[in-house]
Amino acid sequence: MEDDFLNLMKCYTDDESYAKTCWSALKLKYSAASRHYHNLEHLAYMFRWLVTVKSEVKNLDAMLFAIYYHDSIYSTTRSDNEHQSALYFKKMISKTSFEAITEVMDLIEATKEHLLSDDNDTNILLDLDLAVLGEKPDNYLTYAKAIRKEYYIYPDFMYRKGRKKVLMNMLNLEAIYKTDFFKAQFETTAIKNLKAELKNL
Repeated sequence: MEDDFLNLMKCYTDDESYAKTCWSALKLKYSAASRHYHNLEHLAYMFRWLVTVKSEVKNLDAMLFAIYYHDSIYSTTRSDNEHQSALYFKKMISKTSFEAITEVMDLIEATKEHLLSDDNDTNILLDLDLAVLGEKPDNYLTYAKAIRKEYYIYPDFMYRKGRKKVLMNMLNLEAIYKTDFFKAQFETTAIKNLKAELKNL
């Protein structure tokens, strides 16, 4: 993942030292001890699925930057993680020649509400971000347990209340997945997984 990031940066800066600084800072954020799900493994998972829909992406570099930075700021005690992640991306990448800063910021911000967009790249990013919901039940359970660990500071009764709201919001969407590929791949299983977790709460 580091090599891929540095190769991406190489397209927009000759300052190899700065590119490495950006990667080191990013890696540090995603490797925090409090991150049991929103970590480098989550990014790697998204990149694996990106390969399957790569040909449909309009601005691949913008998509890559959005994946790298979409959870760069993540705290379970705040509600503006996506906005702060977008600002952090802008702060770091504005020092390069990459021009689609606003486009990437919009992509990152969209991961807050996960609403259907007129922009296909946005929809692809949202589906990559939620692909785990449609995994086999055992894998989904691992994901759910990791999320609970991230919210360890909250007692069970508070966590259950908040988690139920999150699950209901997803189930109340017109569709969890926005693109035909991911809808066909994961929608049915994702709904089953979400309902099963809701029932267990």
